[in-house]
Amino acid sequence: MKKIKRKQLGALLGAGLALMVLFGMGSQALAKNVLLKVPTSVPFVVPVLGEDVIGYLAETINNTSQGSLKVKLYEPGKLVPPLEVLDAVSSGKTNAGYTAAFYYAGKNPASVLFSSFPFGPEPAEYIAWYYYGNGMKLYQEMYDHYGYNVKVFPAGIISAETSGWFNEPINSVEDLEGIKMRISGIGGKVMSKLGVSVTMLPAGEIFQALEKGLIDATEFSQPVCDAPMGFYKVAKYNYYPGWHQPSTVQELLINKDTWNELDDSQKNIIETACMAATLKSLALSEGMQGEVIRENAEKHGVKNMYWSDEILSTFHETWLEVAKEEAAADPMFKKTWEDLQQFREEYSKWSAVGFLPRPEPPKNK
Repeated sequence: MKKIKRKQLGALLGAGLALMVLFGMGSQALAKNVLLKVPTSVPFVVPVLGEDVIGYLAETINNTSQGSLKVKLYEPGKLVPPLEVLDAVSSGKTNAGYTAAFYYAGKNPASVLFSSFPFGPEPAEYIAWYYYGNGMKLYQEMYDHYGYNVKVFPAGIISAETSGWFNEPINSVEDLEGIKMRISGIGGKVMSKLGVSVTMLPAGEIFQALEKGLIDATEFSQPVCDAPMGFYKVAKYNYYPGWHQPSTVQELLINKDTWNELDDSQKNIIETACMAATLKSLALSEGMQGEVIRENAEKHGVKNMYWSDEILSTFHETWLEVAKEEAAADPMFKKTWEDLQQFREEYSKWSAVGFLPRPEPPKNK
């Protein structure tokens, strides 16, 4: 066989590489350019939940796709109402949306288990369940089960929230009786069992309701997310820990018809960008809180409070009652709850021995 000279080999390799590049360009050219219109449920101004992560997600998809995908973001209410994002994406009114599953718990009981629920996993454990356990599979199955035409991805996770802002100190469970409180997710059912009058308001309506006395207390998110909402101007008692939401998952929804029309490269870009946004949000949510907690106390006269062991125990016992009722009433809740409990039991063998103990919480003053 005739030997190929080095120069000839170089030429052949160069030609092969050129063909690969041209083939890649051709494949990309065949990809249909798609505009994803993404209404959101949270105002962009809210740190971590807003532009910091939603904007990052959009920018990552736009830059990585080289024009085959374009994400256009819409503030809450600009395209669809903030608590109607899921329905809008499913119906095709818009082809994508950014929201949180627990906003739709009234119609989809199991949705809270994929976003945040009382005494649930902290972020590391939640992420482990999603990407190592059955979380991702069950997440999609949940929306399919309830009849939604959407593809779902976790696209952000924050660590524990504050437990809420109150006009008066809560020294016992009895003090909760008759309080009017905005609280999202299934934690509201726990509070209702304890005599709280619960309401669900979108982010943009909370401060006005608190200021006008339509509600006596509210929870929203973490200290850094609560700060621009201005709750400290009205309610001076900020309670911890966030038993109702030890961590919270945000989601990107894509209309399933739109998703099925994307090529593999576009799908991979979206999936990878969502994972990157999840890491970004966790880093921000862990790193930004301390300064805000200090400023709340020093500049705004906020009293940072910690629930007593007795009250936390009551919250936990009441939550287990609620979870049992939800599992009995809804097959998807039951299936997901049982899977989560099994995963958490295995995880506990690690968490019980793998980490240093945390310091004692501060005493209320």
